[in-house]
Amino acid sequence: MKILLQRCLEGSVTVDGDVTGAIERGLVALVGTTRGDDEPIARRLAERVAGYRLFPDETGRTNRSVRDIGGAVLVVPQFTLYANTRKGTRPSFTRAGPPDEARELVRIFEEALQGHGIPTAAGVFGADMKVALINDGPFTVELELVAPPAG
Repeated sequence: MKILLQRCLEGSVTVDGDVTGAIERGLVALVGTTRGDDEPIARRLAERVAGYRLFPDETGRTNRSVRDIGGAVLVVPQFTLYANTRKGTRPSFTRAGPPDEARELVRIFEEALQGHGIPTAAGVFGADMKVALINDGPFTVELELVAPPAG
């Protein structure tokens, strides 16, 4: 499971002209899944996102988490994070998780964030989403956890 975090002053997702989720200061989390991802990975990543220090403290050092600042997370399902771009001029998405499994893992991730006291808003899985944000910094990081090899 891979998450691209963007620190923001505000963010929103619109589907078919309707805003499906919006936040003020916090993080936009683009969330992608791959084969082998499972519930423990989704829950562990939610824990990391809740506590990851991406915001400045009073001295300007990056020492505060989204939880510390009372921020929120806008969760945006993004299967294209697992695009394979090694060959040709068109990405392959065969590494992306199967849709039904991915939908459930993104739901678990969002629910786990809420369990850590983080307000969330979300996009719509599989929809044509329009994502807007005012990136703060810009400040963007990638978090990834992979399932251990079988056996």
